[in-house]
Amino acid sequence: MGGDVTGKLLVPVVKQADGKYLAVYSGNKYYAENEDELEQVQKEIRFSGYYPYVTDVEHMKELQKDESTVNKLFVKVMLATLERWMGLAAERLQGTGTEVYMTGGNDDLPEVEEVIRKSTFIVDPEGKAVSISGGYEMISSGWSNPTPWKTPRECSEEDLWNKIDGMVSQVKDVNKCIFNLHVPPFDSTLDTCPKLDENLKPMIQGGEIEMGPGGSTSVRKAIEKYQPLVGLHGHIHEAKGFVKIGKTLCLNPGSEYGEGILRGALLDLDGPTIKNFLLTQG
Repeated sequence: MGGDVTGKLLVPVVKQADGKYLAVYSGNKYYAENEDELEQVQKEIRFSGYYPYVTDVEHMKELQKDESTVNKLFVKVMLATLERWMGLAAERLQGTGTEVYMTGGNDDLPEVEEVIRKSTFIVDPEGKAVSISGGYEMISSGWSNPTPWKTPRECSEEDLWNKIDGMVSQVKDVNKCIFNLHVPPFDSTLDTCPKLDENLKPMIQGGEIEMGPGGSTSVRKAIEKYQPLVGLHGHIHEAKGFVKIGKTLCLNPGSEYGEGILRGALLDLDGPTIKNFLLTQG
């Protein structure tokens, strides 16, 4: 799992004076009259990639007065949810021979890595070369080049290059190496996204949204220079696809988590070659 593993919205599910619960998100109101319905509302919120928080009217009023408390609460719920997910992964996959690697992404707070590293089952490969089954090596980073949103983990192209180059120096055989880099290579079609104005709104020309590259020149440079077996990327949700850069196959499964769709990529590797690959959704 290559980054941006946390949600961006805390949705209050507020107990009303009549005992019913009310949640408002995505422009809709959701009501629950009993525990079963309450659980269903929370499930739907989670399915959209958000975090439900059950509270009452009085506590809600207090939260609305104190932004710092809301921020702390959001982080607490976010990390607890991530811990729950990792617990489920361990419960269902431990003993099956499955190896699980997870990094944060540029959107994820630094605390995410602290939670992942506590796991006795899931491995956080951030910032290093790791050996995986089949005699392969993998370098991983969730950091990105600068974005308009000034996210928690972004840096200059120079710093990103140094991160990548430092990891590659640990690799024994780059021909069997996987570049698990959250940001796609610049101008590769895997990084095509809407151009934004100074207010972070899509730019319109001729009645259509202007599109352009949002990937990293450092990632592109590293792929062109070292020609790893495969590049696994994400970051740009709209840019599902695959492309060859030299002999390296690069993939971005895209993202539609807000619609409850999980996207991924399945690869069948055989030595220094890729036998098959498939972009998946479900």
